[in-house]
Amino acid sequence: METDKWGRRIRAFRKLKGFTQEGLAKDLGISVSVLGEVERGSRIPKEEFLVKVAEVLNISLNDLMPQDEIDRSE
Repeated sequence: METDKWGRRIRAFRKLKGFTQEGLAKDLGISVSVLGEVERGSRIPKEEFLVKVAEVLNISLNDLMPQDEIDRSE
């Protein structure tokens, strides 16, 4: 899994939903630096983290999933 693809999608949905990094990090209960590392692709997001991100952003996990990950799961 290329972590930067997850990070780019998280960043895109965060901005689309009107969240700042600070606001999303607070709602997720993590530090801004951790969220930044995930968005830049330098930290591998765990499944529990991705589920919580999708929940806070009010999207499905499939919406958050990069297209190549969806293709692999089919």
